[in-house]
Amino acid sequence: MEGVSATPENPSDGDGTTQTPTATDPDPETIEAARTFDELNPEPRTDQVDRSVVISEWLKSVAMWSLRLLIIAAAAYVGWYLLRQFSQGVLPVILAIIVCTVLAPPTTWLRRRGVPGALSAIISLLGALAIFGALLSFIAPSVAQQSQTLALQAVTGVQQLQLWLEGPPLNLNGEDLDELINEAAAWLQEQAGAIAGGIFSGIGTATSIIVTLGVVLVLTFFFLKDGHRFLPWLRGASGRRVGSHMTELLTRAWKTLGGFVRAQALVSLIDAVFIGIGLALIGVPMALALAVITFIAGFIPYIGAIVAGALSVLVALVSLGFTEAVLVLVLVLAVQQLEGNILSPFLQSRALNLHPVIVLVSVTIGGGLFGIIGAFLAVPVAAMIAVVFRYLQDMTALESGEKVVDDIAFSTPHGTVTGRYTEEKGRRMRERMRNSIIFVDEAEIAPEDEDEGESTRRGTTPGTGTAEADTEARTQRRRRSAFSPQELRGLTNSAIEKMFIFLRRR
Repeated sequence: MEGVSATPENPSDGDGTTQTPTATDPDPETIEAARTFDELNPEPRTDQVDRSVVISEWLKSVAMWSLRLLIIAAAAYVGWYLLRQFSQGVLPVILAIIVCTVLAPPTTWLRRRGVPGALSAIISLLGALAIFGALLSFIAPSVAQQSQTLALQAVTGVQQLQLWLEGPPLNLNGEDLDELINEAAAWLQEQAGAIAGGIFSGIGTATSIIVTLGVVLVLTFFFLKDGHRFLPWLRGASGRRVGSHMTELLTRAWKTLGGFVRAQALVSLIDAVFIGIGLALIGVPMALALAVITFIAGFIPYIGAIVAGALSVLVALVSLGFTEAVLVLVLVLAVQQLEGNILSPFLQSRALNLHPVIVLVSVTIGGGLFGIIGAFLAVPVAAMIAVVFRYLQDMTALESGEKVVDDIAFSTPHGTVTGRYTEEKGRRMRERMRNSIIFVDEAEIAPEDEDEGESTRRGTTPGTGTAEADTEARTQRRRRSAFSPQELRGLTNSAIEKMFIFLRRR
């Protein structure tokens, strides 16, 4: 139509040329979406890396640590399985080692006085047997005859306690108490019989008590006679470097085990003497038998004291009455406070240095798996594991530079030599890491001399003319024998891929 101008379909530039849209030009919505994405995801600064790289490195680290933990768990399971299969042969060896920790000091003292090794071992062993036999002949008949009476009186005491709880002023529910009291009575009778029966009651399954004791005595003799030759032989057989580590580690473990046995024996003896005297003064029957049970139970931390104390209270309740039972309870609590706050911290702090939670968990697990023998051996085993971890921590601290050799109390000269070697090895490793490009920040690279540093601050260097070029040259010189980040990632990915291929084939 005339008089009406049509809007051109194709806009034109100012010079009259027409712009024709093409199929490759983005539409306005795409341009706006790209602009929004750029605003929400800005380019990282020069001192940042993409988050995906960090997440990838974390996943690789988690994968590698998971594999290591699986290997450790598998090795622990294999060791546990072998221990269960050969427990009948391992148990006499463990008991002989524990006996040696007590008899080793007098044997060493005799050997240093010129007595031959075999004769020193025989004298120490016969002396210990004479002392133990005299005590056993004096105490064992009374304990054996009264063990069943103790268990029956304990059950009777539990029943009387039930009646007291059901009556005024507590008036507790009888049905719930029946169930709890029956379980407690059964458990107490079982534990009392086990403790009164002696620490060797669980060994009869091997062959017999006599044969097992004979094996323990023979092993103890040879350990006392030739034990001082074991570490030199082991060091020579395993090599100087590995042998020095094993010598230091086994020496620490031996000192820890010996300190635990001697300290626990002294604490148990003091507890038994005080409780035995107190029971005799109060007039509780079978005070001697209860004192012996207290001594044996003292080698089982926490749980043994509870069982022995509860047994004494129940016997007093049945034999004498409520007032005397309360007095016995006060006596037991006072002795336990003396042990827990004074004796045990003073005697065992240097020997074990274990947290009470670790001790309690170890005793619970050991008793649940192996009975009274497991509860008795649980704390020494936990202490040995702690010794290994502390030694690894010392070596790690030396290698990382957190400590020096003088900061660590080594038990042997071989340990000191190994510590110095580990310290030097860590120093060389840290030097290589500082020379690696991964650990170099170009902003922190110091000038190699004053002239070069001054010219760098002026913006030029004698050799290159620019500070940036000189910095790059120094960085290249410090890249000696260092992998680039790309090479390290490639090597890591290749190793992980080969590992997973191997696992899938298996």
